[in-house]
Amino acid sequence: MEDDKQNLQTETNTPKVIRGALQVIGGAIPFAGGLFSAAAGAWSENEQERVNRFFRQWIKMLEDEIREKERTILEIMARLNIHDEEIAKRLESKEYQSLLKKTFREWSGAESEDKRTYIRNILANAAASSMTSDEVVRLFIDWLKTYSELHFKVIAIIYKHGTSGVSRGGVWSDLGKEDVAENSAEADLFKLLFRDLSTGGVIRQHREVDYYGNFVAKKPQYRAKGSGQKTMTSAFDDEDSYELTELGKQFVHYAMTDLPLKIEYKPDSEETRE
Repeated sequence: MEDDKQNLQTETNTPKVIRGALQVIGGAIPFAGGLFSAAAGAWSENEQERVNRFFRQWIKMLEDEIREKERTILEIMARLNIHDEEIAKRLESKEYQSLLKKTFREWSGAESEDKRTYIRNILANAAASSMTSDEVVRLFIDWLKTYSELHFKVIAIIYKHGTSGVSRGGVWSDLGKEDVAENSAEADLFKLLFRDLSTGGVIRQHREVDYYGNFVAKKPQYRAKGSGQKTMTSAFDDEDSYELTELGKQFVHYAMTDLPLKIEYKPDSEETRE
């Protein structure tokens, strides 16, 4: 009975507490003061309950985000050999700490489990490997924010086909998509994906190289007069092949390669279920 009274008293006081907090915030932030003060004074007790629900949902969202970031950090540490002196120094370096700050400052919770895994892999590989510079790793972190899940599926398919490359039609087939019209939204989206990745320096049309690694210019194709194309190049063209750039290949190494666990652990949620 006493607990019920206490809970009732807490619920009764909640609106006043939040209104008071808003008034304090209003005084602390001059440009927002007018808005917060007006809102705190205008809300009735009944209206305040709606705001209370919003605050509870918001706090729950923040708690979930913190747990997700905590889980990611634990998974990174579980994949690193802390006894390795070079890795230990790397973890403590200003450069690596800067990468961590950038990641967790700009990442307010992954859009999906796959993206969270990419973030974990990039940070783990950046600690364990010196294959590329921190400037490139920063670019990879930006790519996670810029590109969608479908972009990364396209990257994975092109990587799977190796140096021989794969056409847009081949990628569409590997995605398991059904045939669609050239003037459909799906075709427009598919072309946009390739344009994004090409402009971003992740993929390029396959090119031959000479012994020294220089790109060899394509030989022009001559057509008889009047035999030119009657329609534009298809979104699902099967002639030109695409391959990953060197940056794209390094991204796959960092984001899509999972380091093996050095220590075994179970998240709290799994321990609780057992």
